[in-house]
Amino acid sequence: MRPGVRIGVDVGRVRVGVAVCDRDGLLATPVVSHPRGQGDESAFRALIDDYDPIEFIVGLPLALAGTDTASTVDARAFAAWITHLGIPVRLVDERLSTVSAQRGLHAAGRSTKSSRSVVDQAAAVIILQSALDAERSSGRPPGLLVETIEGD
Repeated sequence: MRPGVRIGVDVGRVRVGVAVCDRDGLLATPVVSHPRGQGDESAFRALIDDYDPIEFIVGLPLALAGTDTASTVDARAFAAWITHLGIPVRLVDERLSTVSAQRGLHAAGRSTKSSRSVVDQAAAVIILQSALDAERSSGRPPGLLVETIEGD
């Protein structure tokens, strides 16, 4: 397992959920749900300053059949945008992470309405924890590395 903090990202159309792990890569914890498009640049630069991550782990919402959807295209574009901040970005399969997050919040007694603001964070935790567990069991970094976009 590579040492270092990773930042997990759940890209939504309205909000971006963010989670972070410890330096040992053992446990993912929620950080924030950021309103999409409102100061994305400064918000992500602040995350880098606060956590000094070795990489971002961005969830890739594939259809159950493994094919791309509109959300998949959006997540890929957001991940590509993050690369201009100078930190490596990896895309990992996140099928059903938001559904799992919603179920967990409901099981904890949160209504759909009261969980809207945190469901993205919970999904980011699931995405990041899955990536950490995959790396720990395989010995290889999870998902696919996103190529850096030059000139952005």
